[in-house]
Amino acid sequence: MRYYMKAYEKFLRDLLQDPDREKLSAVRKETLVQIGLMQHERLVHFLVCILVGVAFMIVLGLVLYYKTVGLFLLDLLLLGLLAPYLGHYYFLENTTQRMYVLYNMLAAMEDGVDYPNTDPDGKI
Repeated sequence: MRYYMKAYEKFLRDLLQDPDREKLSAVRKETLVQIGLMQHERLVHFLVCILVGVAFMIVLGLVLYYKTVGLFLLDLLLLGLLAPYLGHYYFLENTTQRMYVLYNMLAAMEDGVDYPNTDPDGKI
């Protein structure tokens, strides 16, 4: 998914640098579809992060109560899963928000209106 999102973002940035006015409307519609797919991916990873985080906290409580090596190893395993999930979710969240800005830039270019939140670096 990382490659997919980076490639689409690069495609949009390249298009915005050298716009083809005939393609803007079609790309703008397709960008909405792509943003929807990215939002779905982000939601799924958010729910997985929450599930793994809750499981980590429950097992941590059990580790503190029972003080067994098996539970401690299980908690380390969950922590090992949680850290990459959080990093990937961070990437998904930031990329999706940059896609909103790129969409606004497409809309501004096509409509000839200076919409807000059209900073090319994605700073809102």
